Amino acid sequence: MGHTIVPPKEDIRMGAHFGCFSVLRSVVGLVTVLTWSGGALAQREPGSAVGGLLAGTMLLFVLAMALAGYVYVSLALQTIATKTSTQNGWLAWIPIVNIFLMLDIAKKPLWWFILIPVVNIVIAVLVWMGIAEARQKPNWWGILTIVPFANLIVPGYLAWAD
Repeated sequence: MGHTIVPPKEDIRMGAHFGCFSVLRSVVGLVTVLTWSGGALAQREPGSAVGGLLAGTMLLFVLAMALAGYVYVSLALQTIATKTSTQNGWLAWIPIVNIFLMLDIAKKPLWWFILIPVVNIVIAVLVWMGIAEARQKPNWWGILTIVPFANLIVPGYLAWAD
């Protein structure tokens, strides 16, 4: 029984692939929901068709911004994991699980995850301070995560600044 074990190639990268049909289905489903919600609002009052259309457009805009923010933070966190040589950088794309990746990058104990519902702002600042230190940046960048609009810059700066 001579089984040959083939060592894995080092240059193989695993990644998720989202086909164009799944994206197309998602867009069609979203448009359908927005159309139905606009129609439901239009049936309440005779002149509210424009209001329903406006509400649907606003909902679509908010969802697009939320998706853009999710992609931005996930890419930044995955880049930070790569630059700090932290394993499993792909965890940045999984909601809630990405917190464990952040704790790993910041070299904080994983049980801190339990503290998030109790003292979430404090834990978030401490974790981002640890991430900044892991990237050899001043730890006050972690404090900026509680400052409105500055918190949008922090992940990108920590990920892509030299």
